Amino acid sequence: MFSVGHLSLGYLSGKTTSKLIRTNINLPLLFFLSIIPDIDLLLPTLLQHRGPTHSLIAFCLLLSPALLAYRTRALPYFVSLASHTLADGLTRGAQALWPITTNWYGVGICIESLTNIYMEWALFLASLTLLLTTKELWKLLKPHPSNLLLAIPIISIFDSTFLGFPIPVPPPLIIPHLINLTIFVLSILTDLMHISKTT
Repeated sequence: MFSVGHLSLGYLSGKTTSKLIRTNINLPLLFFLSIIPDIDLLLPTLLQHRGPTHSLIAFCLLLSPALLAYRTRALPYFVSLASHTLADGLTRGAQALWPITTNWYGVGICIESLTNIYMEWALFLASLTLLLTTKELWKLLKPHPSNLLLAIPIISIFDSTFLGFPIPVPPPLIIPHLINLTIFVLSILTDLMHISKTT
């Protein structure tokens, strides 16, 4: 999946989990965790893309302190993180069970296919609708220190949309990428303006 699909699915799955367990969520942290497994793209000589950074087992180990400390309140963040691997499982696959096995698990839908493009549009529209109906979009545009976490999703969207890294975003997905980019940039700018006023 491209960035917009990961961000949308991460938000939808994390939000649904938080609703089920009746806990509040930190939106920037959900978006951050939904895209962070792709950090391996910045370390191509050390890590294979969709390898260890996409492992559900590694997620469990890394998040076990948070799960022990915060219990169910940490579940939406784990689900958002895990959604990345599950989404990649629809396309080219991922090493979801590393280090137990280095096998790749995936359905094999081409990332540039109409099927994937329709899925990403559907996820984007569902997440945007939820952001608007729950008024969480306006919360995202209010100053909060965690909004700076959105720098990582911004870089991910910018790289694939404008630089074609790791692969170019197909033209039908440019609009949802630009909408997400605009929302996240406005969120960080709101923070920066707030910081400059208080200093």
